[in-house]
Amino acid sequence: METNYCQHLDDFLRQYHNEPQLQPLQVTLNKLKSDDVIQNLNQHQRQSQYNKLIQLYQQAIPAIEAVLATYKFNDSIVLAYQNICMEMECLYSDHIKDERHHFIVVIPVADRPQHLAACISSLFQLCVKFAYGGMRNSHYSKVMVIIADDSCKQESINENKRIAASFSQQGLTVEYFGINEQINQLENSFPGTSESVIDIVGNNPLNQFCHKGASITRNITYLRINEQLNEFKQTTNKLLFYFIDSDQEFKVKVRSDGPPKDVFAINYFYHLDNIFSESDVDILTGKVVGDPPVSPAVMTANFLDDVTGFLSTIAEYSPVQACQFHSDMVRDTSEAVYHDMADLFGFKPTDEKFKYQCGVTGKHDHRQCFLQFASNLSRFFDGEHPTRQTYYEPEELKATIKSARTIYTGNYIFNPDGLKYFIPFASLKLRMAGPVLGRLIKSELGERFVSANLPMLHKRTVAEMGQSEFRSGVNRTQHQIDLSSEYERQFFGDVMLFTIEKLTDANFPKSVLSEEYIESIIIETESSLLQKYRDKRHQILNKIELFKDIFYDERQWWNTVDSLVQARSDFDAFITNIELNFGEGSKGYSLINSDAHRVKRRHEILSAILAYKQDRVVWEKVISGQVSI
Repeated sequence: METNYCQHLDDFLRQYHNEPQLQPLQVTLNKLKSDDVIQNLNQHQRQSQYNKLIQLYQQAIPAIEAVLATYKFNDSIVLAYQNICMEMECLYSDHIKDERHHFIVVIPVADRPQHLAACISSLFQLCVKFAYGGMRNSHYSKVMVIIADDSCKQESINENKRIAASFSQQGLTVEYFGINEQINQLENSFPGTSESVIDIVGNNPLNQFCHKGASITRNITYLRINEQLNEFKQTTNKLLFYFIDSDQEFKVKVRSDGPPKDVFAINYFYHLDNIFSESDVDILTGKVVGDPPVSPAVMTANFLDDVTGFLSTIAEYSPVQACQFHSDMVRDTSEAVYHDMADLFGFKPTDEKFKYQCGVTGKHDHRQCFLQFASNLSRFFDGEHPTRQTYYEPEELKATIKSARTIYTGNYIFNPDGLKYFIPFASLKLRMAGPVLGRLIKSELGERFVSANLPMLHKRTVAEMGQSEFRSGVNRTQHQIDLSSEYERQFFGDVMLFTIEKLTDANFPKSVLSEEYIESIIIETESSLLQKYRDKRHQILNKIELFKDIFYDERQWWNTVDSLVQARSDFDAFITNIELNFGEGSKGYSLINSDAHRVKRRHEILSAILAYKQDRVVWEKVISGQVSI
């Protein structure tokens, strides 16, 4: 057997021969190479050896991944891992009939061209570094992309089209699925008009067919990929649809010998192909690392604890002392410790403060640390958390596959059977759409709906801007950031989620539940959550007062140092915006405390739930090509 097909693997196993889990692999590889020397292999025997070598790579990849963290994901070991994966792909290309899955990666986006460019660039680099499926006619043969554009700004639309064209020219097939394409798709899928599909694809006027919301955009894109399913049937019946968010990248944030870093340390397509090939799985969801996947509206109380803790700690040091906010120990941020109401989701709440890890490099003192911390405060309102980011913790992947109940809509994958599960209640534009969908899917699929440790890197803000390009429900003026729309959609999204959770416990949607019963569950859930939100707001108000007492204390050194004028201004703006969103006169709290508004939302939620069964009937006819409206 030609040794070039296993040279990187051989070199790696020799270099890390002291790792016990790698030693049996070296023995197997040596035997395969020896067999070639002592036998004059015929074609059949040679093919058998290639197949055995593929099996060896499949054993080696998880074993190698297990030692990446041991060596703190240093650049050389990550590169070696990538080279071994590419070496396996060369073997597939030259000698193995490649019957693995094709992937269609869908990226919904709305006025975020910079986020989109970073996202697709990471996907392109993933293809370059791991080469899943190889190339044919100068394009990656088993990976394509759909940009589902919901942008309103013409400059964003133009840039998104340019991004699609640019990466297509570089070898990554990218289809632009914009407003005109979406309108045509709806006209083709639903001849004429019908009230029966409004809950699924909305009822947006053609002259205002943008910012429809991510859920509606995803559902319309389901129609497009259903068409592609029929197109692909001519060449393969192994197709997976991979939905991600535009503010994510195909990397993971990891602990290293120095500051945390972002690396290409997961061969996503390879692992997903294995899971869907070897398991009876229809839908899989991953998670994210980096910035938390929740609204700042539900992590403000915990963040105030950390900000107050930062001030209390830095106050004990001299401003000219070498910075003490660098630690080799990065706190574990598993189990939703960023969420103010983590107990709602079965996690144990924590009152611990998380220490800030300073990001200033080079020699510096506490003045520079204070400046940087202050400059990052406004990013919190876009969802970036300076103290409670999450990190990739590698595990043996198969051991992490478990039954799921929540879909993270920024990282989920499904086979063609999963197409029947559209994003429910999309026209309401509530948050928590993924957890709601997950509860409904779990009630039907059971063990065929799973989660696995395949996270993506989540970046809420663009570094150069210090904020998100566009975030629905976050409204900015020159000095103020208004979260009221996002907050309202978060509260009623929670009402929908925990209503559906209770209804699925009663065997919804299979069982016939009366309108009166469903309405009673909505009212009960809303009442319980409203009290919880009120209690959390009371905590926030107390915490902001404690924070202000420390910050505005004239004896504190940051109030006497002339070079910290901008930092003090940044803190002032942060306090102003916290009070705007959680203090007296808060628009968000006014909305959820309004009896009239809650009655309106309850009616919308009830109507949507009552219509869900019929929505499913219509949808399944559409994707099967039987609908005639």
